[in-house]
Amino acid sequence: MTAHALAGALADERRRTVFAAIVLGARDVPAVVAGTGLPARDAAVAVRRLTDAGVLADDEGGLRVDAERLREFARAGAAAPAVPAANPREAILRTFLRDGALTRLPAQRGRRRVLLEHITERTFEPGRRYPEREVDDALRRWCEGGEADHVTLRRYLIDDMLLTREQGVYWRTGP
Repeated sequence: MTAHALAGALADERRRTVFAAIVLGARDVPAVVAGTGLPARDAAVAVRRLTDAGVLADDEGGLRVDAERLREFARAGAAAPAVPAANPREAILRTFLRDGALTRLPAQRGRRRVLLEHITERTFEPGRRYPEREVDDALRRWCEGGEADHVTLRRYLIDDMLLTREQGVYWRTGP
């Protein structure tokens, strides 16, 4: 069992409710139904999924939490070497850029700022002035095939003060 499998097994509210009922002593589906108030079909599906995931065991004594499997999982997780945290900037760029194109703009302001700084650094030279058409053409390339459009991207660059605009001429003001 992996952390992903365990999290998936217990992600559903009904499965957590069934798990709790079994921890508290329910040994079969009718007892789970009585203890939880769930429909019999939902309880049976939850029991099957938890059993398939290895969280529950169904033996002569009825349903029970497979404590040994959970202990094995805990020991395996404790023995796993710590994975160094990925560079947050790189993680953001990997999430929102594919093959050099913007897939979508992040809703979270901090993430969006990281992405906008990256686009600014790669697209506009400090000190150079750009006519609006050239800015639009450069930003369109970033938006090809994604959900974002160049006009919104341009607006964010100006709002975040990475580009400045005056009389249809733009220049880089941010990092």
